[in-house]
Amino acid sequence: MTTIEKRGIKSEDLYNLKSVNDPQLSPNGSKVAFLETEINEEKHEYKTHIFMGNLENKSVKQWTFGDVRDNSPRWSPNGETITFVSNRSGKSQLYIMDANGGEPRQLTTCVNGARNPIWSPDGEKILFATSLAPDEKITDKEKKKEDSEKKLEPMVIDRIRYKSDAVGFLDDKRQQLAVVDVESGEVQQLTDGNQDYAAGCWSPDGESITFFADLSDEPDYNLVSDLYIMSLKDKSLQKVTGSNGFFSNSSWSPDGRYISFIGHEKECQSATLSRIWLYKVEDKQLTCLTAEWDVQIGDVVVGDFHSGSVNPGIVWTEDSRGFYFVMSDQGNTGVYYGSIEGEMYPSLFESQHVYGLTVDGKSHKAVVAISKPTHPGDLYTFDLSTGEIDQLTFVNDKFLEGIELSGAEPFTFNAPDNWEVHGWIMKPVGFEEGQKYPTIVEIHGGPHAMYANTYFHEFQTLTAQGFVVVFTNPRGSHGYGQTFVDAVRGDYGGKDYVDVMSSVDYVLETYDYIDETKLGVTGGSYGGFMTNWIVGHTNRFKAAVTQRSISNWLSFYGVSDIGYYFSEWEVKGDLVTDTEKLWKHSPLRYVENIETPLLILHGEKDYRCPIEQAEQLFVALKKQKKATRFVRFPESNHELSRSGNPKLRIERLNHIKGWFVDYLLGEKE
Repeated sequence: MTTIEKRGIKSEDLYNLKSVNDPQLSPNGSKVAFLETEINEEKHEYKTHIFMGNLENKSVKQWTFGDVRDNSPRWSPNGETITFVSNRSGKSQLYIMDANGGEPRQLTTCVNGARNPIWSPDGEKILFATSLAPDEKITDKEKKKEDSEKKLEPMVIDRIRYKSDAVGFLDDKRQQLAVVDVESGEVQQLTDGNQDYAAGCWSPDGESITFFADLSDEPDYNLVSDLYIMSLKDKSLQKVTGSNGFFSNSSWSPDGRYISFIGHEKECQSATLSRIWLYKVEDKQLTCLTAEWDVQIGDVVVGDFHSGSVNPGIVWTEDSRGFYFVMSDQGNTGVYYGSIEGEMYPSLFESQHVYGLTVDGKSHKAVVAISKPTHPGDLYTFDLSTGEIDQLTFVNDKFLEGIELSGAEPFTFNAPDNWEVHGWIMKPVGFEEGQKYPTIVEIHGGPHAMYANTYFHEFQTLTAQGFVVVFTNPRGSHGYGQTFVDAVRGDYGGKDYVDVMSSVDYVLETYDYIDETKLGVTGGSYGGFMTNWIVGHTNRFKAAVTQRSISNWLSFYGVSDIGYYFSEWEVKGDLVTDTEKLWKHSPLRYVENIETPLLILHGEKDYRCPIEQAEQLFVALKKQKKATRFVRFPESNHELSRSGNPKLRIERLNHIKGWFVDYLLGEKE
């Protein structure tokens, strides 16, 4: 028997790893369509194709091909056709193809593309979303010609929300809804005006749809998302929610009696737990089914490998008496069953990350996408009645035969004020008893997110280099109840800082293989803020890397795409009336105290935490002749580490690794 010599993973191994996502069961439950994403190493581009799994013989075949990105595969109600979104024509449009294979047929030619297809119950139409400017037609050929001949002109801005990290400058376009006739290709626009609409679902009789929108006169200030029911006969609207929260992911019960959806009423602003809501259509009664359950509905896991995961929302059983959903708790995500009476039971909840779910409501059989710290991710068939689970895909097995990945050992400790904090520690590849190792503390963004039992490429590249990696869920993280996630608001750099530093104390006391003289710290977004804050308040770390960070809440208020409300919600400071509060919590205020060598990484087109945040910090450090370096990533937004240009993702990882190698493993001071 030949022994395979294993190595630790490298940044560049992103080119060898594949991601499977968005599983969708066929109506009869015999097949599953899903997406597989890989990277073209020569072009540094992503390729995403549709694959088909046969659940009867466990075979898997590729269904679409080419240097394209296909997404959102959705079965027709009779299971004979699949619609999907593809950029194969140069712009994302809807396509349909026979479920037995063949050449896809382009269904839409929208001037600004099409997305989020949802079949009507009779299979004759598809609801979808598109972006339109005022008076712009969905298939405006003249407008397409104008865009190609567009000249340099000034941008005139009248609204406070004029840019988005996801799409850049918003100009005057709004997201609208339309339906396309599958046979003729004829498109009917359902919404218009100065609001954005998000598609929900069809009623079982096909006579109505649901959507989410803020239809007030000032949506940029109200910051809510209401559920509406639209009658397709006359476009009349029925408002379900009370303009006091954020709601999404609606699903109509098969018998037409209920509409379920996910959301909250902003009790703790952006730190509020998302819950399950049930609307009885006949008597117009709205109930929160999980009001007394202290958990987060949905997947809020922080990762850097699977991008574009789809929230399955509420998946009804055929009898309309119950449903399945994904929830996040204690560093894991799992599948639960809920009843219309409000009872909730675990169906699949283990030390892992369930990042995809599709269920046959008749047989109670499912396909789930699962990732673990040493397993990037695969699809599994799962019988929700018996608990039987069987792996369906093995997309990375061959490559990983030669790779040694580091496991994540969980730990729990109490902060000085007795709050319980949960975390993990990863040993370096090639670990030897009796040796001391440099250690890197990782801090997640959000802050209302959650580290979990999932694969994290950055962590694995660091353990492969000989580092211990420690990561925790300090106050402000999801997964530990409403009080815990809300505890950070107004206290950025307070008890969250105590939690992170207490985790360092705990691992030093508990694990004898950590070299306390060689500690590093890094994080992105809120984690970047915390990194900046930490090095301004302690010299305990020998090196630090801050990524897409916040350094100055005063300027963040006006330059971030969310700054004008996020600062008030999270820091609880206002630029006009409480500038001292914002400055008090700004790491830049303490820049004179920074002695730790600090690497600053930032994307040029990051509109969430704009690059001026990094520029201020870098100049302030350089002015004092402190050890620092600034790396700017072109054409990159806030999602660089997750879905950014593959080459730049790898460059980012190598800069992080190189900085810590120099200061923790090398002789650099």
